[in-house]
Amino acid sequence: MRILSAFIVGLIFGVGIAVSGMINPAKVLNFFDIAGTWDPSLIFVMGGALVTTFIGYRLVLRRDKPVIEEKFQLPTASAIDARLIGGSAVFGIGWGIAGFCPGAAIPALGSGKIEVAGFVAALLAGLWVARTIRDRQTGKGALA
Repeated sequence: MRILSAFIVGLIFGVGIAVSGMINPAKVLNFFDIAGTWDPSLIFVMGGALVTTFIGYRLVLRRDKPVIEEKFQLPTASAIDARLIGGSAVFGIGWGIAGFCPGAAIPALGSGKIEVAGFVAALLAGLWVARTIRDRQTGKGALA
């Protein structure tokens, strides 16, 4: 049931990203080009996501527990630290350079474009590097 639910949610998300045009990096990059070919449509996509999330959390968190889990798994960290700021900056810079964020790149793999595959490969490499650095700093990992 869990895998089927994840598949359906992922499918809905991917279709939504594709329909909104957010798998097209030019559309995203045009949002950042305020002085040139500015395209404000990303604001509406983000606004729709915020409204949906706001309503969804209000409805779902009224329940005692999730439908297919034992308990809700909500974030507990609230500190604004160097890792959060650095990660946000790297994410924003990468998004501005490539026109992709991870959420849009995964569905965009279906386009078959080599640029998308390159972005996803770089994303996975970056995740591996970040995890390796974190594990070495905390003393975790195979070498510790």
